Amino acid sequence: MSGILNAYVGGTYDPLKPSTVNYLILAGGGGGGNGSAGYGGGGGAGGLLTGSTSVISGTPYTITVGAGGTGALTAAGVTNGFDSSAFSLTAIGGGKGGGSSYVAASGGSGGGGTVSVVLCCATAGGAGTSGQGYAGGNGYSGGLPYPLGGGGGAGSVGGSATSTASGNGGTGYTSSISGSSVTYAGGGGGGTGTRSQSTTAGSGGSGIGGNGQNKCISAPTNGAIYTGSGGGGIGGNMGSAGTGPYVASGSGSGGTVIISYPNTYGLASSTTGTPTILNTGGNRIYIWTSTGSITF
Repeated sequence: MSGILNAYVGGTYDPLKPSTVNYLILAGGGGGGNGSAGYGGGGGAGGLLTGSTSVISGTPYTITVGAGGTGALTAAGVTNGFDSSAFSLTAIGGGKGGGSSYVAASGGSGGGGTVSVVLCCATAGGAGTSGQGYAGGNGYSGGLPYPLGGGGGAGSVGGSATSTASGNGGTGYTSSISGSSVTYAGGGGGGTGTRSQSTTAGSGGSGIGGNGQNKCISAPTNGAIYTGSGGGGIGGNMGSAGTGPYVASGSGSGGTVIISYPNTYGLASSTTGTPTILNTGGNRIYIWTSTGSITF
């Protein structure tokens, strides 16, 4: 019967368990682009999945939470975000922003495009994954001063660069599944172009993606913690004869997995991975920021 908390089983009261739960599965955001000559697009946000699914009492469900992609001093060190999964569903990690010697990566949301002498020309942003996120914006194809593309977000495509400004990160997705309104999965802003500082760096999407920057000014920023957002790209050549300053691009932030169901049902039988457990707004809520499991 609806609303009854306990069922009488074998002479004792046993908490009723849910047969359906709501979920939000968010992957890690991609690292912002970099390279020997800079020119780094913003990192793409981690893929985001939300919906409801049936569950079976007594069955353990593995919860995997992906880390954010790494921002780095060199092209070789920049990585995509890592996947998150639960209930046989997988959110794809965000694509890394393009750099001076490689193109932007596809992912849950795609990394922002770059401009590269090594690659000959401006490049497009990486593709997003349908139902999880959007593509990154394109690098500027008109030559100097080489503005870069913003990473895609869960809410919109990353901004493409113009002659005067690098692209902003794509917007995120707002959900109240955690018991309060939170925005997730913003794309990272594109770094600026040449050291002349004549272009505007891209801002992170929805204020949670990392901000792009010019390495002759300061460092870009990372995606906001546990929001699966992309890191800011770093742009600008490194001065005469390829000398410093050396500045790392921004890192993407790690993802999260959230499960919610009405509190007319009892607590889960067991959990691992030290989730945050809330009872608010008429719901029981479990929030993981690292890998674990749940059994209803």
